[in-house]
Amino acid sequence: MNGRPDEPPIVCSGRIDNAMRLTALDELADALGLRKEQGVAEARAMYPTLDIVEEDLVADRLLLEAIADWCDRYTPLVAIDGRDGLFLDITGCAHLFGGEKALLKDVLSRLFHMGFDARGAIASSPGLASAITRFGNGGVVGDDEAGQALAPLPVAALRLDEDTVTALKKLGLKRIGDMIDAPRAPLARRFGTTVLLRLDQALGHDEEPISPRLPIAELSTERRLIEPIGTEEDILAVAGQIAVSLKPSLEARGAGGRAFELVLFRVDGKVLRISAAASQPLRDPVRIARLFSERLTALHDDLDAGYGFEILRLNVLRHEAFDAVQGDFDGNRQKDVSLAAFVDRVSARLGPDCLQSFQLRESHVPERAVVAFAAIESSPARGKAEEDSISFSRSERPLRLFARPELVDALLAQVPDGPPQSFRWRRMQHRVARSEGPERIAMEWWLDGEDAPTRDYFRVEDDIGHRFWIYRQGFYGQEPSPRWFIHGVFA
Repeated sequence: MNGRPDEPPIVCSGRIDNAMRLTALDELADALGLRKEQGVAEARAMYPTLDIVEEDLVADRLLLEAIADWCDRYTPLVAIDGRDGLFLDITGCAHLFGGEKALLKDVLSRLFHMGFDARGAIASSPGLASAITRFGNGGVVGDDEAGQALAPLPVAALRLDEDTVTALKKLGLKRIGDMIDAPRAPLARRFGTTVLLRLDQALGHDEEPISPRLPIAELSTERRLIEPIGTEEDILAVAGQIAVSLKPSLEARGAGGRAFELVLFRVDGKVLRISAAASQPLRDPVRIARLFSERLTALHDDLDAGYGFEILRLNVLRHEAFDAVQGDFDGNRQKDVSLAAFVDRVSARLGPDCLQSFQLRESHVPERAVVAFAAIESSPARGKAEEDSISFSRSERPLRLFARPELVDALLAQVPDGPPQSFRWRRMQHRVARSEGPERIAMEWWLDGEDAPTRDYFRVEDDIGHRFWIYRQGFYGQEPSPRWFIHGVFA
C-alpha cells in the first residue's frame, strides 16, 4: 500500500457462519492474494506478519452515519446503502456545484483528504449507480449508456442474494449482459420476479425510491462562508442573517415556523445539529435567532467549533398557519408575545419539558379530565377552541390532584353513605372535623368495564384545618369491601 511500504498488510476479521473470517482487506492484502471470507487461520498461516483487527460493527455504523451527515451539504436526501454505502439523490442539486462531474469530483476529493478512499458514480437510477460503484470504475453514466455500462458487470452487481447468483452462474449467466437479452418468462419461473425487478431497476425501467435517513425540512436556507467561524457571537449573527432570507418563504406560504434546526458543517467534516422549538408560529428573524442563542448557551461546553464552521443551514422542520394580528392599544397583544417569548427562551435553555401546561379532556373521571403537556407545544387559538367546546365542572376541585389516588386507612366511617370520622394517610392520623358530599362519579364502562366500582367523593377538613379530597370506592354490604383513597389536597 502506498505510503506504508514497511508495514504489514491490514485486514479485518469477523464471525461468519460460526468461524472467524476476513471481512475487509487493505490494498496490500488484496495484492497478496487474500480474499474476503477467507479463514483467519489460513490467512495467518500464509502470512504470519498479517495485522488482523477485529471488526467493530457499531463503530462502522457510527462512522457511516457521520459521513452521511457530512453529505447533507450536497443534498438533504441521503440514505444508507448496506454496511458501507450511501445513496444521494442529487436531483436539482448538481448545478449548484458546477454539474454532475464536478459534484462527484468534489465529493471524492474531499473524502480523500479526510482519509477515505471512496468510489462513487452518478446515474439515473440507484440500482445502476450501486452497480457501477461497487463492481465498476465509477464515474457519470448517461441515461442512454445504462445497458452498455451494465453488460460487463457480474450478476452480483444487481444486489441479488448469494444463492440466486450461484444458480445464475450454473446456467451460464455470469454477466448482466447475458441476462439483458435473455427470455424473461423462463427467468421469472425459475428465480422469481426479484431478478427481473433488480434488472429493470438498474436499467431505469422501474422506479426505485430511496428512503432518506432524516426527515426532509419543509423549508431550508443556508450560507456558505469564505472564512470559517467558531464563536457563538458569529454563529448567532449568521443565523440571524439566514433567518432574514427565510422570512419571505414563510410569508409566501402564510405560515410561521414552530420547529427549527440549525445545522453547522465543520471544516473537518463533523456536523452539529441544534434544534429549537417555538410555542407560537414565528417569522421574526430576531426571535428565531434568539431561540438558538438560548440553545447555544445551554450547549456552551459541548459546542466544539474545532477549526470553525464553513456552512450554516437553517431548516424549518414544522410550520403552521400564521395569523397576522395587529397589536391593540391596551397592550394585550404584547402580553401574549412576551409570554410566548418567555416560554420559548426557558424551553430552549432547559429543555422542552421544563414548563408544563394543561389541556381539558372530555371525561368526567378526575384523573382523565386534564392532561399535561409541554407548554411549548401549546397553541393559544387551539386551546381556546377546546375550552369553549368542553364545559367545566361546577364542583370544587383540589388545587393539587395526585396522578394516582393513594390508599388510606379509614376508621369509624358513617355508613352507608357518610365520610369517615378519621383516616390515616402517610403515617399520620387525621380527625375529620367538617365534610361535604358525597359526589358520586361512575367510571367509564367503555374503558374500565361494566364491573368498575363507583366512587363517592368527599371534601373533608381535619381538626387543624387541612383539607382533603377523598373518595370511597365501592359500597358497604357488597363484595369486595369498599376502600378509601385520597385523590388530592386543597390549599
